Amino acid sequence: MASERDTRLAVFAVNRFGLGVKADGIGGIADDIRERLREEVRTGLSAGTAVPQGGNTGLETSAALFRAWREREDFLRVARMPVRPDPGQPPTPQPGTPGLRVGGMEPNKPVGPMRVPGSTIPQATFLTEAAARMGFGLGPDIGFVERLVLFWSNHFAIATSKGGQVKTLAGAFEREAIRPYVLGRFSDMLLAVETHPAMLMYLDNQQSVGPQSQAGQKQRRGLNENLAREILELHTMGVGSGYSQADVTSLARTITGWTVAYNDTPNRVQGRFIFSAYQHEPGDHSVLGTSYRTGGAVQGQMALLDLARHPATAHHIARKLARHFTADTPDPKLVGRLERAFIDTDGDLAAVSLTLLEAPEAWREDTRKPRLPYEFLIAGLRATGRSGLDRPNAVNPLLSALNAMGQGLWDPSGPNGFPDTAGAWISAEGMTSRLETAAMLGRQAPGARNPNDVLANVLGPRASRETRVAVSRADSREQGLALLFMAPEFQWR
Repeated sequence: MASERDTRLAVFAVNRFGLGVKADGIGGIADDIRERLREEVRTGLSAGTAVPQGGNTGLETSAALFRAWREREDFLRVARMPVRPDPGQPPTPQPGTPGLRVGGMEPNKPVGPMRVPGSTIPQATFLTEAAARMGFGLGPDIGFVERLVLFWSNHFAIATSKGGQVKTLAGAFEREAIRPYVLGRFSDMLLAVETHPAMLMYLDNQQSVGPQSQAGQKQRRGLNENLAREILELHTMGVGSGYSQADVTSLARTITGWTVAYNDTPNRVQGRFIFSAYQHEPGDHSVLGTSYRTGGAVQGQMALLDLARHPATAHHIARKLARHFTADTPDPKLVGRLERAFIDTDGDLAAVSLTLLEAPEAWREDTRKPRLPYEFLIAGLRATGRSGLDRPNAVNPLLSALNAMGQGLWDPSGPNGFPDTAGAWISAEGMTSRLETAAMLGRQAPGARNPNDVLANVLGPRASRETRVAVSRADSREQGLALLFMAPEFQWR
């Protein structure tokens, strides 16, 4: 049986590096929490971090979702076309004319709205993806790898508010371009992200045309620098790291023609990345002093590989990781350790993640971060043993809570993702919305769990006397759970 000291450390670790202690308590993982964290990484490396999709999983590939979206759009386009009367047919009766039927309907009977096949594709897909994503967070004992998925998904942010195809593909983007690579090489993730249809359409790269390309000469269209700018500013080197506007423009030229197949052809699969030579800006292009020879998609790929290995990228990633897991102003020693691991291993994210777990600075209890709204919600669901999120409408109130707390699922205000600093989330308005979410979690908690038992299981010896007293004096089970979820020991990690 673990000592109180070991249990206290284990609760700290599961909160800092994971998604919160589960309803049945810290259990056997308290004996050697550091080894259990390392074991989760090793398991992810051996079993892989990707999740099944297609078949009967309920999770479709991005290509299948794109195809369904296109079929819906084609149907709507035809449905909106005006109907031209056949000259050989008698005039169409007017609705409401006594004794006449219109379109097979009874006279004077109101005609309901036309049912469009797949009319709810974006929302239905979004709800399915949301249930799956939340479910992934409820399973693991610690959830360190799942936290890495959340971190990288926010690093390479897209926003469902873009609508249409991006909303439809948001979950698939995370499953296909983020999740499989969180313990792989950063360069592989970078290439997967920048060639994924969701990212290409979110930042409008499918509209980017080289001025001297065949398309540019015929259609008078030009460059769109959105994706290139965010690659440099957000995804790799970071702001103020030495690149210029000329580098942005040149990188944009190298990735012209990176687009999505809108239809099937013998050489293309609808909904997948393609390189269009017709749109690509011809010639050699220089980024950060390196010239990339003309040569199709490889030109842009080589530029991205060099950016992935740039020292500024290593520093940018290291600082973001340290800030996410420890403090808004992370210890420079921790940043240095992560940066060196990134450089020495050529961006091996498993090695970088293990370096984080081994660093003494990451275990300092005098540093802390507030749980982001999504982390808070998942921690509450784990603490109460919630399941069954795949039932109809089960995730709707959870999604509403995320919106109210300011972290709508996959919907930041821009490509820079959700803020990862305490000041962005700890405010009077923010705490009010968290209180409402805590009350909802208390009402929806399954079974008849006693709040005092839940507190003992999920906070253990880390619970303060004030929190224990407040929960024990609650007027109801629901209120007791809400008070537990609002306790500083639960809100901060």
